[in-house]
Amino acid sequence: MIRLLIVDDHTVVRQSLSFFCAQEPDIDVVGQSASGALAVSMARAAQPDVVLLDLFLPDRDGIEVLAEIRQASPGSRVVMLTSSPEDGHLIAAIDAGATSYLLKISEITEVLSTVRAAARGESVLPPTATAKLLNAVRQRRERNDSHDRLTPRELDVLAALARGQTNREIARGLLIGEETVKSHVSSILGKLGLADRTQAALYALRRSLNRTQDT
Repeated sequence: MIRLLIVDDHTVVRQSLSFFCAQEPDIDVVGQSASGALAVSMARAAQPDVVLLDLFLPDRDGIEVLAEIRQASPGSRVVMLTSSPEDGHLIAAIDAGATSYLLKISEITEVLSTVRAAARGESVLPPTATAKLLNAVRQRRERNDSHDRLTPRELDVLAALARGQTNREIARGLLIGEETVKSHVSSILGKLGLADRTQAALYALRRSLNRTQDT
């Protein structure tokens, strides 16, 4: 028996999902929630096998609720249910640990099959979502590969850029000439495909490279 928790702030959607899922002999709807806070509490108490979770809730961001549910009920598989086809939402949900991602326009048969697949530990994504996710993974790999091509000295310069240092300050700190710093900066921008020092600094900050580097 699959223990299912349904979380959606739209009453009609939530009750319809609950009704159809409850008709299935292998699914037990253990709870319904219209809010993120209540959903986390219910997940902690019921320890459901699968959670159907709306991405947009009135009190909390669905991605945050997803993370909290996974902490409160580590064994639960979460299927994100949303009306948003945007790439960013899909990627954020998968990054946060969602097992599957369903649009609200999906047929009830698709919802049921996705719930059953999630209970088995299997992921289900719409074909278009799969393509988007693969593209995002590819882009991340390319960015990481570019980062890996930086030399140790270029990483030092990149970290200094993140700390807001000028070329002169970088040169003094690393005991190299300013022209050498300029050369390193140009090389960094080229390898990472960035337009200027500001983008380089933001890149480093996002990757926590602004710590003190050994010279």
